[in-house]
Amino acid sequence: MSDAPHLLIPFAGSPSEGCQQVLRELSLPHLDRLLSRMSLASTDTGEETDFTPPHERALATALGLPVSHGGITPWAAWRLVEVGARGSDATAWAYITPCQWHVSTDHVTMVDPSLLRLTADSSHEFLSILAPWFAEDGIELYMDENDPARWIARGDVFEGVATASLDRVVQRDVRAWMPLAENAEHTRRIHRLQTEMQMLLYTHPINDARAEANLPPVNTFWLHGAGRLPSPPPLPGVKPQVPTTLRDAALREDWRGWADAWRALDAGAVADLEKHVAAGGKATLTLCGEHNAQQWQSVPAGFGQRLKRLFSRAPRLQDLQKQL
Repeated sequence: MSDAPHLLIPFAGSPSEGCQQVLRELSLPHLDRLLSRMSLASTDTGEETDFTPPHERALATALGLPVSHGGITPWAAWRLVEVGARGSDATAWAYITPCQWHVSTDHVTMVDPSLLRLTADSSHEFLSILAPWFAEDGIELYMDENDPARWIARGDVFEGVATASLDRVVQRDVRAWMPLAENAEHTRRIHRLQTEMQMLLYTHPINDARAEANLPPVNTFWLHGAGRLPSPPPLPGVKPQVPTTLRDAALREDWRGWADAWRALDAGAVADLEKHVAAGGKATLTLCGEHNAQQWQSVPAGFGQRLKRLFSRAPRLQDLQKQL
């Protein structure tokens, strides 16, 4: 695995009309110059309906993890390896994110989990309430000490389960994205547990207390990043840098904020990478949309390549939108 810096940018573009409007006047001089010094190395083509979005596929590839469009990358197991919490074994793990589903006549919508404003204490309180119910299905729940809005779970039920990324589900109808297991009984157990949590939490005093504090209720959970990792790949020398500011704005459909986030990114991480490449360093840039991803790499330019670049117009982000 290369030790060269790798900047991996989720939600670099979107087919949304709001995104297309702000793109017309978006100036990103450092990105333009960086792309002029790089060559397109590969394109990963997908669909908006894939359980795994392009940026997660690109990150999994960079880390040497199992990759598919169908949501099988064992992110929770990898996280435990990354922090040194366990050795190489065949245990099945998953992420469990407490969340709120807003149920209406026609939709069951996933509210952005960040709006729940869970603290470490409140998250632990919810975990303590739900853990006995999960235990009845052979599932152990643990706090993720680095992320109070997410738990880590262990259980055989997570083997062979395809799960949709949270980034696919936020602000969308969850019914098209429910977990699917190779074992039909595992699928039924997971769906039943989600339903039971809704029934348990609907009238639970903990949500009454949250209402009094003007906080939204937690009424179920989302399962993602499930699976086994019996033979973890070696940890990378340089882990890809994955900024989340574009993602956060895009999921809110705040396209003005998205444009501002791009400008800040252009003046920061992109400018740093441009400087590195201009000095002759090797680097990788991966731009991800909702469908596809493009990976660009710096390569030593011979005289012919330098001459070609001199007389050709380098691509701009606006030019790449149809490929993202």
